[in-house]
This record gives sequence, C-alpha cells and structure tokens, in this order.
Amino acid sequence: MKALYDLPAPAKLNLFLHVTGRRADGYHLLQSVFMLIDWCDTLHIERRSDGILSREDLEAPLPADDLVLRAARALQPLAPTDAGAHIAIAKRIPAQAGMGGGSSDAATCLLALNRLWDLNLPLSRLEAIGLTLGADVPFFLHGQNAWVEGIGEKITPVQLPQTQVVVVRPNQGIDTRSIFVADDLERNTTRATISGFAACCKQDEHELFDFGRNDLQPVAQRLCPEVSQAIDWLGAKGLKARMTGSGSAVFAPLVPSARAANLQEADLSDAPKGWAVRQCRNMSVHPLAGWADSDNS
Repeated sequence: MKALYDLPAPAKLNLFLHVTGRRADGYHLLQSVFMLIDWCDTLHIERRSDGILSREDLEAPLPADDLVLRAARALQPLAPTDAGAHIAIAKRIPAQAGMGGGSSDAATCLLALNRLWDLNLPLSRLEAIGLTLGADVPFFLHGQNAWVEGIGEKITPVQLPQTQVVVVRPNQGIDTRSIFVADDLERNTTRATISGFAACCKQDEHELFDFGRNDLQPVAQRLCPEVSQAIDWLGAKGLKARMTGSGSAVFAPLVPSARAANLQEADLSDAPKGWAVRQCRNMSVHPLAGWADSDNS
C-alpha cells in the first residue's frame, strides 16, 4: 500500500485585504497579499484499493464532510476506478480564524493524491479544481507568498522579507459568509498595485504590515467583540495588530519597537483562557512547492 506521511498544510495571513467590487454572480472581488506561516496542520494519506475515501481525526474533530474529503472526491473521477484513500489529519490551525486552514488541508490533499493515484495532473488543473472548493485553495497549491486578486484565482508571486509575527485566535470564531453578507461591508476600495506595495516594502520592510487595511475588520469587530479585545491585548504589549482574512484571528509583527523585539514567550502567557496564541515565522515557499508540474500547464 502506497502512503505519504507528515504532509504539512501551513496557514496563511492576509497582510491586507481590500474589497474592490462585486461581480454580478455575487462573488466579491478582492486584493490581498497572502503570507505563509509555520503554523501547520499535518496530513497522513494512504492509498486504498477499494475506491473508498475515509478520514481519521487525530486531534481536533472536523465536520463530517470537510474540505479534505471534498477535495478527494473532486479529484477521484480522474483516477482509476479502484483508487481510494485513507486520510488522517492532525488539525492544529484554528477554524473560523481567517488563516486558511481548511483550504490549506484541501490543497495538500490534492497534491498528495495527484501523486498517490499517479495522475500527474499539472498545477493548472489542480488549481481549477481547487477554486471550486474555495477561493484560497489555488494560493496554497501555487506554493509561494503572493499578491492575490479576483476571487482568488489571479496569483502573482511576491518576495517577502523574513519576519516573525504573533498570531492570536480568540475563543469565538467568525463565519465568513456573515461578513460578506453584511450591509455595512466596504465594497469599493480603490484598487492597489503590486508596484505600490513593492515600493512601500522597499523603502522599509516593516511597512509591509502597514500597507492598506483589512476591509472586513470593522464588520468582524462588530460581530465578534473579541477581535477588538485581541487587538487591544497585543497593543498593550507594544504590538500593532490587524485581523487576517475574515477573522477572528489577528496578528502583529515583532517589529519595530524595542519592547516588541524583546518579547518573550512568557509575555504572552497572560492571554485570556481559551485564546490560541503563537509566535510564528513566515515561509518563503510552501513545503510541498513543486509537487505538481507547472511546465505542462
């Protein structure tokens, strides 16, 4: 039986997130820079020869029909009729946090099954499948920090400096749909440019955390007061925080104040009960980058 073990599925942070419009079909048009971080789920996948797809939750329980199983089902019609899989997931990335954990799991699953089932599909085919599962999936398949536009399908790699961030996910999560259906969501932010972002970062690499804003944050703060509490908690430690994605997680760079630079793990131990707090490093590339051939795409 063929198997692939210890497959990482890293989280992402949105350095900014602008809503620039809305399509006729209701999908929102976005601009963002996605940054990979080393807060990861882990997948173990074994090939089955009976055509059955099964899942095992090793840590936090998942919904009965999560994105991983949906990803496997989306790919299975292209595989031999007897191709199945058993997928074990060690879930560590918080749900409803705006960190892309479910989408990252789905991307890792697609990359792994593309190998286990000997499909050899190019990256472009996997990205097309991924986009039907969720707007963030193509980014994780692409495997690099990126400027992302459209509904998530327009991906341009960007180089980001190495940095450390503190990420906080308070007790309460936020359903993404509740943000996007809100009447008070800002939907007409002026489009930014990659060149503008690059110039800002070139002038001062720390400025990348001050570029733009997260248009979803005001709505999230109204729906989930803990978002504001987490931002204030980090602010009291000399850290300037903003929300990632649709929340409820917030993050802050460990720069530039001297107090922030000297922050120790113990300084984060007074978080309210139930909050997930972690110091993370960003990643230049996804650990599975190159698992799908882009030359034939």
